[in-house]
Parts: sequence; structure tokens; C-alpha cells
Amino acid sequence: MLPSPEGLLTWVNVRVDDPAHHAVETEEKESAMSLRDMVVLLDGSPRDDAKLAVAVSLARQHDAHLTGLCPLELLLPADMSFALGGYPDLWALPEFAKQIESQSRAKAGTIEGRFRELLRREGLTGDWLFEAGPLVPAVTQRVQATDLIVVGQADPENPLPAAARALVEDILMTAGRPLLLIPYAGHFNQIGANVLVGWTPTRESARAVHDALPLLAPSAKVTVLTVETSRPGRDEDALPTADVAEHLARHHLSVSAARTVVSDGLSPADVLLDYASDISADLLVVGGYGHSRTREMVMGGVTRDLLRHMTLPVLMSH
Repeated sequence: MLPSPEGLLTWVNVRVDDPAHHAVETEEKESAMSLRDMVVLLDGSPRDDAKLAVAVSLARQHDAHLTGLCPLELLLPADMSFALGGYPDLWALPEFAKQIESQSRAKAGTIEGRFRELLRREGLTGDWLFEAGPLVPAVTQRVQATDLIVVGQADPENPLPAAARALVEDILMTAGRPLLLIPYAGHFNQIGANVLVGWTPTRESARAVHDALPLLAPSAKVTVLTVETSRPGRDEDALPTADVAEHLARHHLSVSAARTVVSDGLSPADVLLDYASDISADLLVVGGYGHSRTREMVMGGVTRDLLRHMTLPVLMSH
């Protein structure tokens, strides 16, 4: 449990207006806040099942089109990724690399068969995309025209090619679409009923909040939390999260706003994850890379810490 010294944690309950005073939402307005087109990134790892469970649940809930995207380079052994890096023409690769590629294509065929069978069984529409080109450009191009990208957290016990290890960060920085990241450990049957928003007054946070709206259940409980590195030198009642909490309340959500101060020895990411655990949150919403990516690589950063240590699904936007 996080320490909550007197004066360091403030709650403000935001009243949700009586629905009777609101006009009935039209079908057009409802559809505008729905997911209609989703991509799930698959690599044949044991975590594909967890990613697919979440993606299929959301696709069923929103009547969304679900595309399975399988890049060739994610299927290669970790020490083989160099083979594709400088060879756009696959036929220029050495014979042993061609053999590995052939085996990877066969593996992709197996993944595709399972994916298509899942779509058929669930009554969903979808497509399958297999990409053999350079990893980041190939994936980014495919996911830019979608509502949501479902990806998995890297498993430290599962070696990946060098390019694949940084793929999630590359997609986040270049695709311009929200990522729903699923931890490598655990199963997540429900997302969007009890949500923690890690708020900072940045463009990235504002975008993440907006991108998360389709994922929030109609009766969702939302906590908007700001994490501060020192006691604020202003009125404790002036919560920096109040405006965004009121905005979310206008979407007929049950919203609370809070602030907490980082304790010694904890990073902001630690605080967010501990807080999420304390309130049993099923989704964390944050902006990604509020500082430059280079600065975060040198100094560390909330984004990288969350990517490495997440314990619940994370909706991240840049």
C-alpha cells in the first residue's frame, strides 16, 4: 500500500450531472466513440493468447473489424534479425537465412490459421497481414489507419531480435495511434470498468484520455491522478486534475480526482503501478514520452519504466 501522509493526498468527487437533464444520445454519437477498426500484433509467442483475448473481447463489444498483423522479423530467432536489416530483397540473403525465413513463413501460416478460426468462431470480421519488409516501417504503415493497436509487453525471459525489442516504442513514436499494451504475465478478462488515469498537463496525456474514451464502460469508475515529485507550493485544494475530471464526468462517468507525492525511493511509474494495484484498477491510461525520447533514454522516464514493469493493461498515446 502506498503511504498517504496527511496533506499529501487529496480527493475531490466530481458530480455527474443527472442523465435526465441530457438529451438522449443518438446512434451517430455513440458510434463516434466506438472502436470500429483494430489491429493486434502477433508473433507466435505464448502471450498471443492474452493479446487475442483482449482484442477479441473489444472487437465483439464494439462490433469492430480485427486485423491480425504478423511481421516476419518477429518470428526470427533473436540472433537472426541482422539478416533482414540490410537486405530489402530477401533473395539476397545467404542460404541459411533463407531456410530460417521459410520456417518463419510456415510458422506465420500456422498463426494465421488459428487467427482465422478464432474470427470464425467468434463471428467477427477481420483480415490477416503478413509483413516481410523492414520491421518498423512495415508495421507503422499498416497500423496508422486503425483505431487501436493491441500489442504485448516484451517478456524478459523470451529473447527477441534487437529491432523487435524496441518495436513498441517505435510504434508509439511514429504511428500516431493509441497502443493498448498487455503485460506478459497474467490474464485480463475485463478492461475499462475501473480506470486509473496518470495525468500530466501535456499534449500526450490529453490525447491518451481522449483515446481511452471508447474503452471505458458506461458505468466505469475513473480516478484521475497526478503524481508530483514534491509538495506543491499552492493551495492543496487546487487539484491539477480537476478540469480533466470534470471533462470525463460530462461523459456520464463516475470520476474522482486525486494527487499524491512521490515517496523516497519510488519512481513516478512505481507510484502509478502501486496506486493502480491499491484501487484494483483494470486499465492505466497515460501519455507516452512527454519528454524527448533521447532524454528519457539518458535519464530514465515514466514511459520506459511502465513498458518494463507494467502489471495491468496500459493505454498509451503519444
